[in-house]
Amino acid sequence: MKTTPFTNLHEKAGARMAPFAGYNMPIEYPSGIINEHVAVRSGVGVFDVSHMGEIWVKGPYALDLLQKVTTNDVAKLQNGKIQYTCLPNGKGGIVDDLILYKYADEKYLVVPNASNIDKVFDWFKLQNEFGADLDNASDRIAQLAIQGPKALQALQKLTDVDLSAINYFSFVTAPFAGCNDVIISATGYTGAGGFELYMHNHDAVKIWHAIFDAGAEFDIKPIGLAARDTLRLEMGYCLYGNDIDDTTSPIEANLSWITKFVSHKNFIDKDLLAKQKAEGTGRLLKGFVMEEKGIPRHGYEIVNEKGELVGVVTSGTMSPVLKQGIGMGYINKGYNDDKATIYIKIRNKAVKATVTNPPFINNL
Repeated sequence: MKTTPFTNLHEKAGARMAPFAGYNMPIEYPSGIINEHVAVRSGVGVFDVSHMGEIWVKGPYALDLLQKVTTNDVAKLQNGKIQYTCLPNGKGGIVDDLILYKYADEKYLVVPNASNIDKVFDWFKLQNEFGADLDNASDRIAQLAIQGPKALQALQKLTDVDLSAINYFSFVTAPFAGCNDVIISATGYTGAGGFELYMHNHDAVKIWHAIFDAGAEFDIKPIGLAARDTLRLEMGYCLYGNDIDDTTSPIEANLSWITKFVSHKNFIDKDLLAKQKAEGTGRLLKGFVMEEKGIPRHGYEIVNEKGELVGVVTSGTMSPVLKQGIGMGYINKGYNDDKATIYIKIRNKAVKATVTNPPFINNL
């Protein structure tokens, strides 16, 4: 099992550790999931996300490769800008969803999910008829996500860069906490605001301690993967392996907004996905809110008022903010309209829910 540069710090802090995507990761700290969740929504929390991948795509043919394998229009990216996108698998499904950074005109950084690093790198190599330069730097780079409304104030102490000037889905590379070449990215997986930092492994522990010293006045807390899941679910963000996978199309997954059918971009599955967008699909990934007591979980059946199967839950939790069960799932046509009534089978009982479009809470 792999470790991150911060593993010893998690263990010393009393975190409950568990395997995740081949890494020994912190799931929850002694303060508990609810306290961690609230800390991010109202203050500031720090996630070790060093298990995520980092793949450099470089050279004069980098754009050609990326335009072929991704659904979003990479040509629109300016230097210092970021894009959310996904990789069609040639069969209508998704290899992975990822974040794409334009570092320079012939230099891009791709950030795949931890469980898909090798899969994505192999897919890039397979599709690389252009001769783009590929470098899987995942084992050389550490990553921290500092999230919450107090994140900017805490981090501003550690850099001369005006963090308030970094727009959402933009980034800079600059000295941070006395360390060089740190990518400061105005992104995150929580909807609570904040930044993600990419750093050399040898700088990681120094930066961790600097962040916690700077954030002490804001009661900064380390946050585990369990609260990361409840936070992303309140925003309706997809989790690969739950809400999207090799069998779900971007159109079914309500990711049409990152699927660009423009004339200058020919990408894998373009014709198939264009047909799905034009004709519609038999199911859609939608959000829902429980109207009665109950917590939806991955794999639970979704039924209609007659008890007939009309979908399946992909993600679900009790929202710490709403104090109400929320979830996402693939729901068949005819039952996935906004405000439609559906039922979630929980312990053989059909529990009423209402279809809605995430986010479930206001974006903070």
